[in-house]
Amino acid sequence: MNTAAIPTSECRIPCRGATLEASLLLPATPRGLVLVAHGSGSSRLSPRNRRVASALQQRGFGTLLVDLLTPAEAAEDERSGSLRFAIPLLGRRVAACVDWIAAQPSLAGLPLGLFGASTGAAAALTAAALRPRLVRAVVSRGGRPDLAPAALPLVRCPVLLIVGERDREVLRLNRAAASALHGPRRLEVIPGAGHLFEEAGALEAVAHGSAAWFGEHLIERVRAR
Repeated sequence: MNTAAIPTSECRIPCRGATLEASLLLPATPRGLVLVAHGSGSSRLSPRNRRVASALQQRGFGTLLVDLLTPAEAAEDERSGSLRFAIPLLGRRVAACVDWIAAQPSLAGLPLGLFGASTGAAAALTAAALRPRLVRAVVSRGGRPDLAPAALPLVRCPVLLIVGERDREVLRLNRAAASALHGPRRLEVIPGAGHLFEEAGALEAVAHGSAAWFGEHLIERVRAR
């Protein structure tokens, strides 16, 4: 699929007194939709997550890249770091985005997955626990699932945890989180990769693994019903 032909729609998603900015790319015949939640100090313009989103689009998935903080909040967080670890708030906002998707006629029928990076992974897992009937799969890239300990036992959808081999502390935290998850889960370690997956081929491995996970758990399981 030629993703250059897919127009980007800029969306504004209401969320308990805040309005979140989002970018929606939807193929003509989408196989599913993946909401991308960014990590601390990042935004929907993150080149790493956009590369993963592009790989998903090439495989026929729509993507919704969301800024979980408003511009004013992001500026305050840049100064103080006061919101980037506010996981209950960020998780509720991802859940509000899930609700918004369910209310859109063009999106409501699509199987939905969540992709979270760094602290965005904790927010995604929180939302999966809050919206178990709507979220069908989660992928965490270099995530901090340990920041959502109360949510982990409540997540029932399949979860893929992707961590770089050299990101040792985050790898340790993900191994512990995997044991706390009660649903289907897999820990995938990218050889030689660090936290940002900047090494040659590392981000491509993340994209391939993510697309395969969503392909299996969003598409194949729907067909099997």
